Amino acid sequence: MSATKLIAESFAPLVDLVYPPRCPLCGEGLAAQVGLCTACWSELAIPGEPACDRCQRPFGDDAPALGHTCPHCLARPPRHDGIAAGTLYNDTARQLVLRFKHGRKIALAPMLARLVAARLPALEGEWLAVPVPLHRTRLWKRGYNQSVLLARELAQLTGAKLLVDGLVRPKATPSLGGLGKAARARALEGAIAVNPARAGQLEGAKVLVVDDVLTSGATSNACVETLRRAGAAKVRIACFSRVLEEAL
Repeated sequence: MSATKLIAESFAPLVDLVYPPRCPLCGEGLAAQVGLCTACWSELAIPGEPACDRCQRPFGDDAPALGHTCPHCLARPPRHDGIAAGTLYNDTARQLVLRFKHGRKIALAPMLARLVAARLPALEGEWLAVPVPLHRTRLWKRGYNQSVLLARELAQLTGAKLLVDGLVRPKATPSLGGLGKAARARALEGAIAVNPARAGQLEGAKVLVVDDVLTSGATSNACVETLRRAGAAKVRIACFSRVLEEAL
């Protein structure tokens, strides 16, 4: 056990006394500051099995046996090597993301990362945890990159090496919400790049791209394409929540 973790555990009872543990969503009292209350936990939608062997999209009621590929991946095989999402995006997941991303509740990072890690297959060999980058203007306004916080926790949980600045965002992009596929592609053109100082580390590497929410997949796909061009051997996507309305 690290010295930092030992100190944190030693002071935990005192912290709980001064700041009684509360559910970060509903405010219900908790036994310890480690997660949600039972009611809020039950409202999270956890992706199930069986799922697509390419993108981990959960199959519906007509679920095939394990080892099948969904129609989306058959029509357009993905460039990534799999997606691990801790939850499906519903109202409860949305509230957690808003508190974490815009509400400065950065203490949620360990809990969110544990949910992601539970969906990840064993990472054999050496992996790099690379967060989806923010443009500097957005980073200055927000004060932190939530994907970096998740990547740091995932690196500790999985044994991957954290590479905070493997990818950079030289071009500011508008919100992609509401944009069509072509418009999203135009907005992201040239927006994600490899940090020249890290190019040697990414070539031939196995990379875990970390983000908070996978919506349309446009940003994560841009990261995957950039890493592939840089010579990455494998690229997996890890996110806390994934928008898949048909799976809810």
